Amino acid sequence: MDVIVMIGQLLLGLSILVILHEFGHFIAARAFGIKVEKFYLFFDAWNFSLFKFKYKGVEYGIGWLPLGGYVKIAGMIDESMDTEQMAGEPQPWEFRSKPAWQRLIVMLGGIIVNIIVGIFIFWMLTVKYGETYIPNSDIKYGIVPGTIGEKIGLRAGDKIYAINGKPVDRFDDIISSKVLIDNATLNVQRGDQKLDVTIPADILNDVSDLGIEQFISRMPRSKILVDSLAPNSGAKKAGLAHGDVITAIDGKPVTFLDELQKELKQHKNKQVALTVNRASKIITLNSQVSKEGTIGFQNKFDIPEKTINYSFFASLPIGAERAITSFKDNAKGLGKLFTGKVKATKAVSSPIGIATLYGGDWDWARFWSLTGLLSMVLALMNLLPIPALDGGHALFLLIEMIKGKPLSDKFLERAQLVGFVMLISLMLFAFGNDIFKHILPK
Repeated sequence: MDVIVMIGQLLLGLSILVILHEFGHFIAARAFGIKVEKFYLFFDAWNFSLFKFKYKGVEYGIGWLPLGGYVKIAGMIDESMDTEQMAGEPQPWEFRSKPAWQRLIVMLGGIIVNIIVGIFIFWMLTVKYGETYIPNSDIKYGIVPGTIGEKIGLRAGDKIYAINGKPVDRFDDIISSKVLIDNATLNVQRGDQKLDVTIPADILNDVSDLGIEQFISRMPRSKILVDSLAPNSGAKKAGLAHGDVITAIDGKPVTFLDELQKELKQHKNKQVALTVNRASKIITLNSQVSKEGTIGFQNKFDIPEKTINYSFFASLPIGAERAITSFKDNAKGLGKLFTGKVKATKAVSSPIGIATLYGGDWDWARFWSLTGLLSMVLALMNLLPIPALDGGHALFLLIEMIKGKPLSDKFLERAQLVGFVMLISLMLFAFGNDIFKHILPK
């Protein structure tokens, strides 16, 4: 069932974005009097479609190959490679008959719509949910670094009071893109000592492998307080109860949840003696530790959260900033990929990887957040100057505008073919990479 939900969210999210992207091309073409012959979600390879109909001279349909979508614009060299049409005399309603600036707008129409859609989604999310965060100034016990954080010099209990000398207002800022992508310097308070920890340029490789929790946990350091217990768990069978405080494992004192978790991982598949403070009375309980190094209880986090709600129009600049920031972060990530600071196997994802991000339960807030992010990613990827992508077409049009004459049809056909081969190769690499990471056993 989880797989079905993941696939359903992926198909819905991508279908919305692809249809709106292609609508950007469609509406721009029609605005300049250019004939549009087809409008398809997914590709009708070898002229086979799952569904189609004609309306006002345009064939609308759903193809069988779910690798995007397209609009077929008359008089344009595109993925259809319709060389027969291009061999005839240019007609006034064809793409090739229009001024270069109009053709450029048509090519950028999809990208523009994706940016607008991304901003709109984040705007609406801000209207509905506002902004909820943990004030950094209210953190009592500091951070919990994972293996990545420890490797670069962070320690449990450190308090990160500034980033690049600028005070941190929100706790989640310390695991934000401006830290991971921009190679920030964390200004750390460790007891009475102040020190700086610089983020390595290649840290995204480790984060891709191990997850953000192995950099710095999303939750600040917390003391131990039992909240709820999992059925049939070691904690439940041992008699642990809501409100208990675990103070030692096999006689070794523990104060914070991360200390308890580390100790339990040292006793996988073993029995341990828990020293428990229950209403100021000290008792001992014997619990079985699972093979994962857990005993099966949920900790109660006494961490204050702050929510800021915005009016309808005040939410717009907040949502727009989130959308534009995601666009910039992905552009910076691409820069790291091209300069070799991030490995391609860590940065490239296929629909398989995207589906795992949506998850196996349907959460509308997460669905729209991811769809908004994907809209900005789609805009960025299509802006790349690769033949067969919108950015490639735009680049050739800019060259035409500079030269004062169009590039030859033969050159454009060959460039389109090269671009198509590049995209297919990239897609095969992405699928193979995700199959290896997410499906094949490690």
